[in-house]
Amino acid sequence: MLSAVKGIIKGNTVIIENEDLYKYDGSEVVVIFLDQPGRNKKKESVDWDSFVIPSERGKNVDTYMRETRDNDRL
Repeated sequence: MLSAVKGIIKGNTVIIENEDLYKYDGSEVVVIFLDQPGRNKKKESVDWDSFVIPSERGKNVDTYMRETRDNDRL
């Protein structure tokens, strides 16, 4: 059986306020953390320009795309 309950961690104990769980006393459980404490850390910014090789076509890409899209309808 799979069951989901909400609880709070205090120390090394998960506290759950649900009287229906007493009948499962001694059962094995799997605890899944829904909140990730490390998730709020700021990620390092990536220098995306370091992955690009400059070219003549890349400099004129806006003009090229505009010409392509302006003539795409009959």
